[in-house]
Amino acid sequence: MEQFQELLSTNPLLLLAYLIGSVTFILGLKMLSHPESARRGNLIAAGGMIISIFATIFLYQYKGGEGQPVNLHNYVWIFTALIIGTIVGTIAAKKVQMTAMPEMVSLFNGMGGACAMLISLIEYRNPEVPGTGKLLIIVLGMIIGTVSFAGSVIAWGKLNGRVKDKTIPGGQAINFLIFAGIIILSIMVVGGFSASPYLFYGILVLAAMYGVLFVMPIGGADMPVVISLLNSFTGVAAAFGGFLYNNPVMLTGGILVGSAGTILTILMCKAMNRSLKNVLIGSFGGGAKAAASGEAKDQGAYKEISLNDTATLMAYAQKVLIIPGYGLAVAQAQHICHELEKVLEEKGVEVNYGIHPVAGRMPGHMNVLLAEADVPYEKLLEMEDANDQMGTTNVVLILGANDVVNPAAKEDPASPIYGMPIIEVDKADHVIVNKRSMKPGYAGIENDLFFKPKTSMLFGDAKKVLQALVAELKTV
Repeated sequence: MEQFQELLSTNPLLLLAYLIGSVTFILGLKMLSHPESARRGNLIAAGGMIISIFATIFLYQYKGGEGQPVNLHNYVWIFTALIIGTIVGTIAAKKVQMTAMPEMVSLFNGMGGACAMLISLIEYRNPEVPGTGKLLIIVLGMIIGTVSFAGSVIAWGKLNGRVKDKTIPGGQAINFLIFAGIIILSIMVVGGFSASPYLFYGILVLAAMYGVLFVMPIGGADMPVVISLLNSFTGVAAAFGGFLYNNPVMLTGGILVGSAGTILTILMCKAMNRSLKNVLIGSFGGGAKAAASGEAKDQGAYKEISLNDTATLMAYAQKVLIIPGYGLAVAQAQHICHELEKVLEEKGVEVNYGIHPVAGRMPGHMNVLLAEADVPYEKLLEMEDANDQMGTTNVVLILGANDVVNPAAKEDPASPIYGMPIIEVDKADHVIVNKRSMKPGYAGIENDLFFKPKTSMLFGDAKKVLQALVAELKTV
């Protein structure tokens, strides 16, 4: 409170800028809840961030060598970093494909964790000896930021295929020992039992190891949950930076990101009918066990369907439900999918989309994908609503989705995904699955749905298949 009053009395313009930044963050987050306002909300929050950054550069003051307030002066370094970061970020955002969006989000999130880690390192090396409270914040910020950075880099590697799922023998015990080591060293540093800087750097090393090892074995189907969790870690670490620098906007932003990421993680775990503990130690859907489980089954034969039969079936249906998955993103087929929707509606067919909470590679992946193609938000049905309508649906068209429609989740207790809620497409009259091949999905599990009597396979690249299907529908 004293620091706040000092800031208010000595630099009211800076405090006003921070207040504007904090308010825009809250408004922007609120507006992100709906696609129609999300873009505007993002711009508003970005505007608040710009105001806060430049206010800090030109208005922030710190105590100089004689205790006198001094403005920041190393503008060459500051603006060089800003220019480089802006150029790199803009190019990356412009060039990134929708399929690569999850790994870019993960990598950018890791950069936030790295910033929090560097802030703690710099403040620890500050000649002014920090008090116990400040030292605790420094240590916690470094631990959480380092775990977020290391874990996000591994998640980035797993999403783009550079890093494979790997379960280390005794991995849980190793993680426990590393975590215990972090706690013990932190108590020694914060409690003043040792002034050796090597203990502090030891915490840094152990935190990095923990971030790598706890993400490494997590299977593909759980990656959206892990990305959300790491995002919340970065937010918390940034909030600690706000405490260190008495920066209200940094504190507000960190709290918003941390709380939103935590809530999203809990909601996604609930949607998957699993606890967060189970996600972090269960290696869900990953590794050899899952793949072997899928290979061991003798499913029988599947049947294919032609484009002409698919077009006829959909043209004379009353209700069609489209289930998008990662394959749709890979093919960049969201725009032609929206065109298919419009062609069907011109024929009097009701068309909606069923969205599973963990479809794709990151939270909300399918929502972002379809919003990019201007699909009306009202047509995006959450899993529960889609399941309620399944009994009156004539045709379900599955585009590159796999694990989120696998009936083994409710029928096979031996399946690694048993207990995970799915979109119950088998309740519809007809199920058409578009895939490139019969290979298992990201979780590495064979899909029982493909061999059901109601299911027909429509092989091929989603974009090419949908283009041909639209052309065929126009002739029906």
